[in-house]
Amino acid sequence: MGVHLRRALLPEGWASDVRLDFSEGLIASVATGQPPQDGDAREAVGVPGMANVHSHAFQRAMAGLAEQRGPSTDTFWTWRETMYRFALAMGPAETEAVAALLYAEMLEAGFTSVGEFHYLHHAPDGTPYHNIAELADRIVAAAATSGIGLTLLPVFYAHGNFGGAAPSAGQRRFLNDIPRFARLLDSSRLSVSFLPGARVGLAPHSLRAATEAELSDLIALAGDAPIHMHIAEQVREIDDSLAWCGERPVTWLLRRFPVGANWCLIHATHMTPDETIGLARTGAVAGLCPITEGNLGDGIFPARLFRNAGGAFGVGSDSNVQIGVAAELRQLEYAQRLSHRERNVVAESGGSTGRSLLDSAVAGGAQALGGQGGLRVGAPADLVTLDSNNPLYAHLSDDRLLDAWVFSAGNALVDGVWARGVKRVENGRHRDRPALAARFAAAMARLA
Repeated sequence: MGVHLRRALLPEGWASDVRLDFSEGLIASVATGQPPQDGDAREAVGVPGMANVHSHAFQRAMAGLAEQRGPSTDTFWTWRETMYRFALAMGPAETEAVAALLYAEMLEAGFTSVGEFHYLHHAPDGTPYHNIAELADRIVAAAATSGIGLTLLPVFYAHGNFGGAAPSAGQRRFLNDIPRFARLLDSSRLSVSFLPGARVGLAPHSLRAATEAELSDLIALAGDAPIHMHIAEQVREIDDSLAWCGERPVTWLLRRFPVGANWCLIHATHMTPDETIGLARTGAVAGLCPITEGNLGDGIFPARLFRNAGGAFGVGSDSNVQIGVAAELRQLEYAQRLSHRERNVVAESGGSTGRSLLDSAVAGGAQALGGQGGLRVGAPADLVTLDSNNPLYAHLSDDRLLDAWVFSAGNALVDGVWARGVKRVENGRHRDRPALAARFAAAMARLA
């Protein structure tokens, strides 16, 4: 099939009268200066779909449930206890229903693929399901139903803190040893083999959850597949690492392991300048989740120094308290403005901030999920069209329209979304939203 766009953002920049031809979920050809052909979908403005590099799907169901202050200071760690209690209540059907609607919401926002950092593995009492990949299968089914591209990242979790400390009771659904995790990984690979374009990476949860020896085993299991890991998200994590080994987490990791282009370090919020430059030089992607990091009070990523050192980044929705491509990019830039007390921080000199954010996150996000990004031949046929008829923004074009999307309009400007060549969103709504919303509501009623 073909799509004709009056204006489209290609890897080399904006172009007019662009015709994209899709075949088997990929972009088969890109031609500029072309008239539409019979049967083409005709759209005004097209931009590449965005990869969501970091999602915990089940947490979408607890949005709004952790916003009441407790008797003492609320932090990430008190939020985590609420999350653990909620995680213990989710069954397979609820997990699938929540993920399916969430993935539809991601598509409506312009995310066309997702890295699912999947650590809810076992039954509520911690016993593995008969099918060890039962909940991973539910994530795959949710992706298939919604149409979003999937990089499944089964999470290895064995310990409660640095040095192999015993896990807590609230973590029992997450836990595996290396042999059982290897079986889970094999089963997950079989599951995604039926989903076109899907792939499996793996995710050591954090240096708190995996020992050095286990991390070595996991890297061997991964091969050249994506490896994602939380790191340096919280100040207490830095303090615990220093108490354990005398080194900060990022320093410890970079000194011992071959971190490279197939790695994505999630958050990496609290780094020294040397760590920031060191991470940038590895070629790994920093997986930034600005809305969640703001919601949890994590801190502010050193984006200016990281970018100046050549670092790559992608964005993710993490706890899924809010879903939006534009919202994540806007929060990333606004945090930098507050930190530096300047404007247009994450931008090329003289250039559009919205364009700079989008270009960087598209490239870094695709790298983090092990694929290609952008409207180019051979890349997934992932396309987002923007509503150029919106009366508030109809007078804007190209980079100015991107700036309006990121800093003003948000999801309201997303009109249509194709994922792997199939139009999943029209007039801003996923085609199956009513059915998916009904399943979600039924799941939430069971959890209430």
